[in-house]
Amino acid sequence: MPEENSIIRFAVRAFGPFETALAKIWAAYQEQTGCTYQMEMVPLQLHDLHGEILVKAGLKNGNWDLAHINTDWITEAYETGALLDLAPFLQKSPPEDYSQGWTDSLLAMQTFGSAVVGLPFHDGPECLIYRKDLFSDPAEQTAFRELHGMELAPPTTWEEFRHIARFFQRPEQNLYGSVFAAFPDGHNTVFDFSLQLWSRGGTLTDADGSINIQTPAAQEGLEFYREILRDQWAVHPNCADYDSVQAGMAFARGEVAMMVNWFGFASYCEVAVKSKVKGQVQIAPVPQGPNGQAVSLNVYWLYAIGSGSKHQAVIYDFLKFALNKQNDKLLTMEGGIGCRKSTWQDPEVNGLIPYYHKLEGLHQLARELPRRSDWAQIATILDEVVLQVMNSDTEVEQLLQEGQKKINELVTKSYSGIEN
Repeated sequence: MPEENSIIRFAVRAFGPFETALAKIWAAYQEQTGCTYQMEMVPLQLHDLHGEILVKAGLKNGNWDLAHINTDWITEAYETGALLDLAPFLQKSPPEDYSQGWTDSLLAMQTFGSAVVGLPFHDGPECLIYRKDLFSDPAEQTAFRELHGMELAPPTTWEEFRHIARFFQRPEQNLYGSVFAAFPDGHNTVFDFSLQLWSRGGTLTDADGSINIQTPAAQEGLEFYREILRDQWAVHPNCADYDSVQAGMAFARGEVAMMVNWFGFASYCEVAVKSKVKGQVQIAPVPQGPNGQAVSLNVYWLYAIGSGSKHQAVIYDFLKFALNKQNDKLLTMEGGIGCRKSTWQDPEVNGLIPYYHKLEGLHQLARELPRRSDWAQIATILDEVVLQVMNSDTEVEQLLQEGQKKINELVTKSYSGIEN
């Protein structure tokens, strides 16, 4: 039996629903098993989380036993030896209904050959989230038809998105047409850039797998992004200060007519006590460019056990419990997004969140970011490019050229062994 003062340190992605759900799951685990360990859950923002568990090697040196890690960082974590290979545990004593209980899209990124270095925690691809009460209001429909000569409906193109955002921009009512998560943390702007690129038929990589951002689709997407973020008659005034969570909270407060964000923030609006738009939300695919296609972005969160942890067996036993059907559903009911197919299809969940069953369809449209050990550094460069697009008048083509040069230099140094 462990000593009563044994402590498991868990680096948690800071988000209220994650924190409340995990506290309940841990308490239930202790009650069921009699486990006497203490769980120290420390909520961290994205940059701090990456720094603690990987830059400072916290998972490898034992400072952190357990962490939330997203798929952007998973290759870096694997190649630096930060994570415990869970394959032996999974073979001996797998979680309930593993692996059939999840879609392949939630199991692939953490698998390296025979090694499995994480288990699905939270998901929800990007989509269009909109206020169905506003879009279905007869007075709004009439006014939009008279103004634009077309019906008011969820936008399928980025130009339609711009028109509708401007239509609903009403600062005097504390209502804004849209909101973007443009906070510079190496993630939000990179996700927006990727969606702008993909939805216009572009790709992040060439045929040989090398990163290439000097493309017409990239230029077109960033020019649109610059224009709409600078359009005071289309977006929330705090876009530059909002990450995806804060943008989602603004939507839940009733300040935003529509946004492209993670599915989880639509779900949150239906379960959060303070939500002002409960029952008024619907989702649709991300808008497209003129020559584009319907796409989504799949970046998901995992539980990962540190290779330096001294409590690996008991943590794995806890994760088995946390991943069961009941607790996956509990996470959803708290405001997170469960990863099991059973949760997506659950009648109670769909009664509360009527569009929850659409998750499987979003996964069919979803793409993943490149799985590279240097992705965090590349994302930092992309973040810098997008920030310069937002905050300067330099031609987008030139900014992409400069960004590509930095990426090429980074990759060259990595291959030459100057940098890991």
